[in-house]
Amino acid sequence: MKLHTFAWATAFALGCIAPVRAADLLGPGVISTGLQETTAALSPDGKTLLFLRSDFAEKDDTILISRRQGDGWSTPEVAPFSGQWHDSEPAFAPDGKRVYFVSNRPAHAGDSAVTAEMGGQRFAGTNLWYVERQANGRWGEPVHVDGAHNDGAMLYNPTVAANGDIYFSAHRPDSGKFYQVYVIHPAGRGYSAPERVDLGDAEHNRMDPCVDPQGRFLLYAGNEGDSLGSADIYIAFRQADGRWGKPEHLGGDVNTPALENAPTLGPHFGELYVSSNRQDEVRFPKTRDDIASLQKRLNGPQNGSRNIWRMDIAEVLKAHGLRD
Repeated sequence: MKLHTFAWATAFALGCIAPVRAADLLGPGVISTGLQETTAALSPDGKTLLFLRSDFAEKDDTILISRRQGDGWSTPEVAPFSGQWHDSEPAFAPDGKRVYFVSNRPAHAGDSAVTAEMGGQRFAGTNLWYVERQANGRWGEPVHVDGAHNDGAMLYNPTVAANGDIYFSAHRPDSGKFYQVYVIHPAGRGYSAPERVDLGDAEHNRMDPCVDPQGRFLLYAGNEGDSLGSADIYIAFRQADGRWGKPEHLGGDVNTPALENAPTLGPHFGELYVSSNRQDEVRFPKTRDDIASLQKRLNGPQNGSRNIWRMDIAEVLKAHGLRD
């Protein structure tokens, strides 16, 4: 696709640290459609896919599930634990036994749905939840993850490291005007208070973290001042002293002038999934449409809706000394 080739060539010419393989649309017409799809969560064996589908205003979010069928994916179904509340942003724990997600469902039976308020606007809030996969492959009942991380009810995109640390983005009292990335650590039977991850000053928006299970690097969506669009994908590497290095803007097909967000990792080294509303370029005069061709294109995956794209950043990781 010409847009992708141009983006790759431009990033390489500007000194991308390592090449990124071309992006592929995930499950065209099945997973990626003319609706909004984000946040791909792959099980460790790569056979189960959870993702988010919503309306364009993102007021009606539902978690869907699909299963690997040969080289493709089965027709998605509503996940057994979703479909009734504003559920979003699923994430497998590294061992595949739990899926974390956020929801506006009441924390306790009989409570009202969770709401949040920002800038005078009220909207569906979020608390942190998980479900466990049973021995028979079925999913258990959702469990509320109690703790101070739920304060303010604006917690998004949980991601879990092998040591049990949970990273997420949130707007909290120390976030400044924007969203920032936070981490909580297992403590007793619960979790520590949220700590803001030091990725630089709070003058930049940072959302949708995705942590390497081994904690070696952290991906997120934001704008550090060099974004090609309203949000791009960045990566920060863990330093020898335990701190995070300066965030680096990913090149190649990862970022375009469109919106990129919700990075997640697949089960293979360097396998990256990104949500993007990138579109093929329309050139005029175009081949004349009839009503059928027009409707097919406008209802298709690249109609300006967000879709899920797969790419490979293995060479970027290797350039920083990482191996599988």
